[in-house]
Amino acid sequence: MHFSGRARIDKKTKELCRRIGAHEIAVIDHQDIDEVAAISLVECRVKGVINLSESMTGRYPSQGALVLLSAGIPVVDNVGQEVLRSLREGDEITVADGVVYKSGEAIGRGQELSLESVKQRMKETEGSMSAVLRQFVENTVDWIGTEMDTLLGHIDFPKLKTRIEGRHCLIVVRGANYREDLEAISSYIRDMKPVLIGVDGGADALLELGYRPDIVVGDMDSVSDKALELAGELVVHAYVSGEAPGMGRINKLGLEAHSVASPGTSEDVAMLMAYDKGAELIVAVGTHSNIVDFLEKGRKGMSSTFLVRLRVGTRLVDARGVSKLYKTRVPTTRLLPLFLAALMPMALVYRFSTWFSQIVDLLIIRLRVLWRML
Repeated sequence: MHFSGRARIDKKTKELCRRIGAHEIAVIDHQDIDEVAAISLVECRVKGVINLSESMTGRYPSQGALVLLSAGIPVVDNVGQEVLRSLREGDEITVADGVVYKSGEAIGRGQELSLESVKQRMKETEGSMSAVLRQFVENTVDWIGTEMDTLLGHIDFPKLKTRIEGRHCLIVVRGANYREDLEAISSYIRDMKPVLIGVDGGADALLELGYRPDIVVGDMDSVSDKALELAGELVVHAYVSGEAPGMGRINKLGLEAHSVASPGTSEDVAMLMAYDKGAELIVAVGTHSNIVDFLEKGRKGMSSTFLVRLRVGTRLVDARGVSKLYKTRVPTTRLLPLFLAALMPMALVYRFSTWFSQIVDLLIIRLRVLWRML
């Protein structure tokens, strides 16, 4: 394995993806790279990835390394923090056989990952998932008693300008396959015109496909300035104490926002808000709903999400993965009759319209002249 390029460094992969350019090398510190982060790096068309930590520890089947290698992006793993002593943002570096070189001098060494080694590691991980699942469930149950009263009790939701009562709400989180799922339900969005709620980076997901978010909910750490400025309303997710770090960014941009104090995740808050405001139906795209999702987010349980889904379940439709259900394919045998049917009226016009037949004849003559010139 050998690749060279300009290094871009950030311990937060999502922050790095905002500024890294195509064919640059991503230097990250991301233990157990998650699928969404890996997809973002692939979309940035990075030349390679140097991870200071282990891309796959084996605690659970994290998908990130597999996504990167499947896209042809080399990964040098577990290089260690020492490399940062010699490496600076924008430095030109070369990676060969797991060794990182700057100006011809070796400044770090890691392990080259391969598709075969990662797939083998994932198989080994599957055998230990029962113990991980048991611990995850125990953590979830322990926290349910702590969060139930606060999360499902009275939450002081703000009075919104956007009318939700009696309407459908589409809540978008920038999770796995969010783009494909949004495209799959594009006709639903066009016909039903639901209230579009982006949870942090989910607002950018909506913008990518040409939709303007009506409401952005979150702690505002992974959403672009553009999405915040274009959104109809902003709701900052605050701690139970009322402290809202995300409000500082909103104020800095000169924008206004509501604040909601609640435990759990921002997508939990978005669902509860839509439910509280009387949404007829809540459609969720890209949300986190399984053990791998939560382990990738660094959460040891999913008590808040479990409780919220129990609460709003009668109105909730989870559209995550809907793009994988069915893909329309038009057989070639059906295209031929359509093509012939389209030719028939053109042939009749050619037969009985003098001006049209003259245009076609001139076009044929020009094509013949071009053909001879070639």
